[in-house]
Amino acid sequence: MTAAAARLSPRVLNRALLSRQYLLRRHDLPERDVVEHLVGMHSQIPVGPYVALWSRLGNYRPEPLSTMVSERELVRTALMRSTIHLVTAEDCLTLRPLVQPVLDRDLHQNSAHSAAVRGLDLDAVVERGLALLDERPRTPSELGKALHEHWPDRKPETLAYAVRNLAALVQIPPRGTWNGTGRAVHASARTWLGRPIDPAPSMERLILRYLAAFGPASVQDVQAWCGLTRLGEVVDRMRPQLRAYLDENGKELFDVPEAELPDPGVPAPPRYLPEYDNVFLSHARRDRIIPEGLSFAEWCRKHGLLMTVRGGVLRGNLLIGGLLQGIWRVDKAKRAYTLVAGPFTDVSEKDREVLEEEGLALLGFAFPEGESFDVQVLPVQNER
Repeated sequence: MTAAAARLSPRVLNRALLSRQYLLRRHDLPERDVVEHLVGMHSQIPVGPYVALWSRLGNYRPEPLSTMVSERELVRTALMRSTIHLVTAEDCLTLRPLVQPVLDRDLHQNSAHSAAVRGLDLDAVVERGLALLDERPRTPSELGKALHEHWPDRKPETLAYAVRNLAALVQIPPRGTWNGTGRAVHASARTWLGRPIDPAPSMERLILRYLAAFGPASVQDVQAWCGLTRLGEVVDRMRPQLRAYLDENGKELFDVPEAELPDPGVPAPPRYLPEYDNVFLSHARRDRIIPEGLSFAEWCRKHGLLMTVRGGVLRGNLLIGGLLQGIWRVDKAKRAYTLVAGPFTDVSEKDREVLEEEGLALLGFAFPEGESFDVQVLPVQNER
């Protein structure tokens, strides 16, 4: 890094993040390309990626993405931070070995399972678990019960969780399809996709992809996103191919050299995002997207929320002025749907109009069977 490295304010970093996340304006891009560019989409809530893409793409319909899940072009699997992400088949096979240390750590430090796996022959559990899944896909409960027959002194749920964390599994349709219902059913990724796990994935390429979607960012930001640690040495090796900046406190940030920084004065329109979106979860210092630099969990606690939103048949979070500034939910009465948008900040008349217009469009997208739609923009009182 040279002494001439520019300092970037939270506002500059905010607009850069929104631009790379396709949230400053809607784009006309294939859904698969967007999922790949974003290095996967948080999918702990199966409907999440559909709402996230609706907010990022113009004239978006859910059916093509749903078809890609059904046809195994996209899959839901445990990856970054040991949480479920929707990724391309190629990324499933490439990213999983890179983040395997995260899932190892989760298994051995998880309060529900750490004691139960001590002294257990985990290699044998995984081998047996994969054989069972190759017989037929199974729910975690079914897998755990079958494994328990061989290890009766261990909890079934721990045995299933060990296989989930130590082997690459995918959650198969109909879960993850549009309007798909049912419990999570697991299959082996190698069997479901008909291809082996990548034997030599590149950590350097993963970091470049993260920066292209979330940068400029610090080493700690990369680590917060993926859950890995000790990436400083990797980034140091990459310095010749990276651009360096400083944040307002002098923290070193890195970026891909070809990336543009948008004008910080460009307006950021309100956006309806799902309950969980990686835009909120992928930095150690979050003041570029969450007021006061709070973590997502801290933000929820501050506003008295049990994580995001209570109630409703569909729900999520609001971006206002480019920041996490509210929540929303959809209430249903027979075939009438009402979207209740709850900002935690003052909303301009222009933004209110956008929230109402976008809200009606979101209702029409999510509930085409509805007979009436309404949007209410109501300030939210903390529920503490």
